[in-house]
Amino acid sequence: MKIGSGAGGVLAFAGFMAAIPAYAEVTTSPGESSSKPVVISPTTPPLTAPPPMITPADTLVGVEPMSWNLTQVSANSGAPNASAEIVALAIATPGDSRRAVDGGNVVGDQPAGPPDSTITGPEEPRSLRWADHVPRNQAAYRGFWAQAGTVKTEALIGVAYFTLISAHKFFEDTAPFHFKNEGWFGKDTENIGVDKLTHAFDTYLLAEFFHSRIHERTGASQGDAITGAIIASGLMAFNEISDAIEPDSGYSLQDVTMNIAGATLSVLRNTIPGMKEKFSFKIEIVPNNNVYSIAGKSHYAQQRFMFSLKGAGFEKLHNTPLRFLDLQLGYFASDFSNADKAAGVDPKRHLFIGVGLNLGELLFSNSRSRIGRAAYTVLDYFQIPYTSVRYDTTGQFDF
Repeated sequence: MKIGSGAGGVLAFAGFMAAIPAYAEVTTSPGESSSKPVVISPTTPPLTAPPPMITPADTLVGVEPMSWNLTQVSANSGAPNASAEIVALAIATPGDSRRAVDGGNVVGDQPAGPPDSTITGPEEPRSLRWADHVPRNQAAYRGFWAQAGTVKTEALIGVAYFTLISAHKFFEDTAPFHFKNEGWFGKDTENIGVDKLTHAFDTYLLAEFFHSRIHERTGASQGDAITGAIIASGLMAFNEISDAIEPDSGYSLQDVTMNIAGATLSVLRNTIPGMKEKFSFKIEIVPNNNVYSIAGKSHYAQQRFMFSLKGAGFEKLHNTPLRFLDLQLGYFASDFSNADKAAGVDPKRHLFIGVGLNLGELLFSNSRSRIGRAAYTVLDYFQIPYTSVRYDTTGQFDF
């Protein structure tokens, strides 16, 4: 597929993505309905799980049975509130009744229990992670269409964007709809596979964007990552249609496959606990003589793609300088321009390993400003050039 605008839009998409807080509050007032989704704001603290379910048979005096949902606490719920502490005094003589005392006042008789027994409070709150979701049977938005409806404006903007960048093709020489086998990463392919990684990354970035919006607006309803991935894959498949009418191009199933791979990676990252904190898929764009090329082979020659294992995601490294470093595994290609081909230069594929500086963690990990959070988010997808040391399969060090 001949794309330039789509790959060139990587920075625009990344800049558009706001820093979405990774947590929502997870409590309800006793007896409150779970029909309202949570609204996550930048000031929302890390969410904690509420006390475990108390069955009616075990209900203490003054305590309502509770279940957790990702909904906000209603200020006017009118539900009875339990006091901060309920102490049960046990009578030592077997067969006697036990009285529950709330703040020094006897509030009722309870069944007799073993001598010196004490009713303890709830377990310690448990911090929920980004990958934790409300089970589907408790979620406010349970299906694809309900979740997709929360981002219909963004989806329509995506359709308009891809239509705009491809519309000119319909006014040029066209051919009937047809397919084209573009290959994968072979030296005989047009761009030595870099264009395929561009497809994967662009779809991954779109899926991340849509998931973050859906995750926020549906209160982390189960399935939100899959919904975001489907929307992103659909937009990229729509964009591919314009290539199917170009005489020298065609609808590439290799491109579609890489689109799905990128979307799937986003699903895994947002559903496997700890993966978002430890792993990222990044692009690096190295300046050339024109600083930046928007399309063509020179555009692809600037790109380096990498999987990064983030030191910041490992708790044992939090108090060490290693939290600012990423381990990298990546790919790029060189010497595949038309001039190189005409001169008989052999195209080169570079599979590399390296260590990169995580500038987001270094500069913005503790930022509370909107700009700082946005910068942290962008740097989770974009590696700044010349901030890494790498060794590749051609035997060269690269910076």
